[in-house]
Amino acid sequence: MVPETPVRNYRDLLIWQKAMALVEDVYVITRGFPTDEKFGLTSQVRRAAVSVPSNIAEGHTRQHDNELRRFLYIALGSLAELDTQLELSVRLGYVAPEGLREITEDALGLRKMMFGLIARLRTTH
Repeated sequence: MVPETPVRNYRDLLIWQKAMALVEDVYVITRGFPTDEKFGLTSQVRRAAVSVPSNIAEGHTRQHDNELRRFLYIALGSLAELDTQLELSVRLGYVAPEGLREITEDALGLRKMMFGLIARLRTTH
């Protein structure tokens, strides 16, 4: 059995690393959005995506399980915003549904990880 690597800070959290990768993918996808959406939907989508790892980092830095749990719920809300905004981008024809398949799957995996961590934090107290 391989020993777990200790978590020294939020950068060591797999959940934060996956959230950062999701942000990178969102930035790539939104580069193809129309120029006139730069301050509209493009900005909104990017902001929602960036909010996910940001809230994970902030919650972990608070160093209290209740705070981390609270910020994980906020990150889940940002994921829901992101999902809604990406769906809108498909409906508006800014991106093909196939172009979002990987992001959608990654977001679902991240959502499951967050719920798992929330459940674990509940059982430790």
